[in-house]
Amino acid sequence: FRDNGNMVSFSTPRSTTGDGLTIRGYRVEDAQALCEATISSYQHLSRFMPWATTDQSVTETKTLISSFELNYDEGTDFVLGIWRTDDSTLLGGCGFHLREGPLEGACAEIGMWITAEHAGQGLGKRALAQMLRWGFTDWHWLRLAWRCNSENVASIRCARANGFMQEGILRGQYNPVDGSRRNTGCFAILREEWSPPS
Repeated sequence: FRDNGNMVSFSTPRSTTGDGLTIRGYRVEDAQALCEATISSYQHLSRFMPWATTDQSVTETKTLISSFELNYDEGTDFVLGIWRTDDSTLLGGCGFHLREGPLEGACAEIGMWITAEHAGQGLGKRALAQMLRWGFTDWHWLRLAWRCNSENVASIRCARANGFMQEGILRGQYNPVDGSRRNTGCFAILREEWSPPS
């Protein structure tokens, strides 16, 4: 890809650790933890996360993780887990998603969820700060976006606390899961706007 007009080769990083968190790609052996975390957090997630389910087996989760790994290797999507630094507890999930173009475009949208058990403790803000630091140093991103339901006050607060600028609102979007309509807040931060925490 090109960075400021110069051709740059790039290998996708696999993990980062900081501020008590490890963010890394899922492994098949994580299936039990991921299955339990998503099912136990259904009520917490379902309002804003259309993929939330109460009906997913460990076997299905292993298949899902295998698809995550394949996409990661192919450079088409980067799904990550948020863990305690010692890898003992899955705290949530996140990722760099290529919803604004291919990898060489150096733009990604960050997605994130925190388990019900660990919500309301500032983990989202910390994990997003870690994703920005990682994304603008070890990764090649020039632009990172954040989109969320306009009613998701915690998500909006998290974005603003990490320096994202609101670029607009997509009004009346359709949710295929339940047929509802939502307004989506669109936020982004550019590499040159980001500064590492002091």
